[in-house]
Amino acid sequence: MQVEEMLPQFPIKEFHPFPRALMGPGAHELIGPEALKLGFKKTLVMTSGLRGSDIVHKIVESMKYHGLEVVVYDKVESNPKDYNVMDAVGLYQQNNCDSFVSIGGGSSHDACKGARVSVAHDGRNVNEFEGFNKSENPKNPPHIAVSTTAGTGSETSWAYVITDTTTDPDNPHKYVAFDDSSVTTLAIDDPVLYYSCPVDYTAQCGFDVLAHASEPYVSRINFDPSLGNALHAIKLTARSLREAVWNPQSYAGREGMMNAQYIAAQAFNSGGLGIIHSISHAVSAFYDTHHGLNNAVALPRVWAFNMPVHYKRFADIASAMGVDTHGMTDVQAAEAALAASIRLLRDVGIPERFVDVKQDSYSKNRLGQGPTKFYENESIIKGDAADVDRITNHVLGDACTPGNPKECTFETVRPVVDHCMNGDLDDLLT
Repeated sequence: MQVEEMLPQFPIKEFHPFPRALMGPGAHELIGPEALKLGFKKTLVMTSGLRGSDIVHKIVESMKYHGLEVVVYDKVESNPKDYNVMDAVGLYQQNNCDSFVSIGGGSSHDACKGARVSVAHDGRNVNEFEGFNKSENPKNPPHIAVSTTAGTGSETSWAYVITDTTTDPDNPHKYVAFDDSSVTTLAIDDPVLYYSCPVDYTAQCGFDVLAHASEPYVSRINFDPSLGNALHAIKLTARSLREAVWNPQSYAGREGMMNAQYIAAQAFNSGGLGIIHSISHAVSAFYDTHHGLNNAVALPRVWAFNMPVHYKRFADIASAMGVDTHGMTDVQAAEAALAASIRLLRDVGIPERFVDVKQDSYSKNRLGQGPTKFYENESIIKGDAADVDRITNHVLGDACTPGNPKECTFETVRPVVDHCMNGDLDDLLT
């Protein structure tokens, strides 16, 4: 199914599968026995390397201790690129591996899911599987996903996101592939592994959770089985994110965000997403900026854009975020939800506009250092008319856009993108 085929009002809704999961402190220490139970013998570990931590080393050594052979591919980049996937596929095939483990955030998990699909199709290029259930072989190698951030949800969902670097250098492309066969075999979420996550990444990943939770709650798909999880994930995020960011050794904060990100992914897995994610994908396609940061910048603008369609749902979101809405109309409560999201963004120290994002704005920023000619030429986000136009066009072709509750055209979406680039958040509150 292509994006244009999804534009009607989703008369038939599908509940997509979840993997088995182990959640809680020490869960990552069970990876060796769990891998053996799943029949792993020679495993390709895919990761970004997790500079500054010994997480990868400890997990790999634990696997070896249990008699597993391990090959490590540690070059997965933020916003994983097609060549990351295909390099890993080549390594998997050369070493006759039979299984995968991904360690990290969404980039490691997404690249690994893409590699599994490619391996199942004799090494065909991952870009051939853009879209919905494009894989033809439902059986691919088993995969354990170990999360080191509270944000992605990729260890839970049927989606993976890849940057296609083979397109026109002046028009890079980042896409979502949705594929039931890409769902991991086992998800491991251990809040102890989040302690070393940098403060700024913790904040940005938290807004990925808030986007994952809020978008299915107001989605055009309107999938009842997703709504409870969506609302509770919003509540957990509002309650836990500040603590996780500013007191990073707080177990309560880290555990709250672990649960929030996991059930938010369960919500969007069948309930859909919207143009918060579409804008994020577009901006990182052009600038290689962090997905969670992009979601944070886009979220208040997209909430303001969508509120006229769903004042009641946004009023519910306000309550979930801790706003006392007694005596408020739905419109007033919806506006309070917007104010609460801006307060949270400011409280955890995230840049408020895309043009405010600089090379030193956050840890491991790749702005101006990416892999293609376009990235190398773009050391700052311009936010000019041409920038807004090309990002708007990318948004309109994104697979998440059909789920947005408010109709999206170039004319309606362009002002939202422009405000993400250049606008003052206080303007949304007046």
